[in-house]
Amino acid sequence: MKLQLLYDNAYLWVANHGPSFLLGLIVFFMGLWLIRQLRKWMTRRMATKQIHSSLQPFFLSLSITGLHMVLVVVVMEIMGLQLTIFTAILSAATVAAGLALSGTLQNFAGGVMILLLKPFELGDNIIAQGQDGKVTSIQVFYTVVLTFDNKTVIIPNGKLFNEVITNVSREGKRRLDVDFKLGFVADHEQVVDIIKQSVTQTPNILPEPAPYIGVSQIEFDGVKYTARVWVQPSNYGTAQLALLERIMKGLKSANVRFPGT
Repeated sequence: MKLQLLYDNAYLWVANHGPSFLLGLIVFFMGLWLIRQLRKWMTRRMATKQIHSSLQPFFLSLSITGLHMVLVVVVMEIMGLQLTIFTAILSAATVAAGLALSGTLQNFAGGVMILLLKPFELGDNIIAQGQDGKVTSIQVFYTVVLTFDNKTVIIPNGKLFNEVITNVSREGKRRLDVDFKLGFVADHEQVVDIIKQSVTQTPNILPEPAPYIGVSQIEFDGVKYTARVWVQPSNYGTAQLALLERIMKGLKSANVRFPGT
């Protein structure tokens, strides 16, 4: 009798839910096939659109995971399964993950914006977060900068993207200003000639734009001279030291006295 009752209940369940259950399975396997085809298409498409290699796996994973979740929900709806508990668990997990990873998500968002908008690229010299150096790596969560004194600095992308970034490589050249003060007794024409000779003899200084050499300020105890020249960003520090050394030697050779000497 119990066996007959179990058989009757199973027959009723199959009669009532069997078609929807079978349809759900068909939709599920067709959906998996379509998602696989879409994955292949997205991979080819991102390659032709030249999306940064650091972003491609994330976008692909996010899209495919989202499609799988949608497919599961659709199949459960077709089969007539209750989604209340599933939805509640998913919502709670989403809130918990958001709270735990708020800082990480901010860095991730900053990394995505940097890779998409490209305020700087690999090899660029930037000034940001108090650091001045060359960008050696751009990751989704952080950017690596090698400073000119050979320190590796890892900057979180959330902070980096939300602050001012100075890209000194973008225009292809950088202006170098050299200032120094001389007393009023120094001969102006002689000083200017010495600076001009020093500029022409210093390597890594670009001929264009033309250097500017002259008086930038007159103070009570002397005259401030300025030499403005243009260099490649990577040669900035080397050219600065070399130019200062040549100017100093030229002035000493001409017996030009500095204030206080």
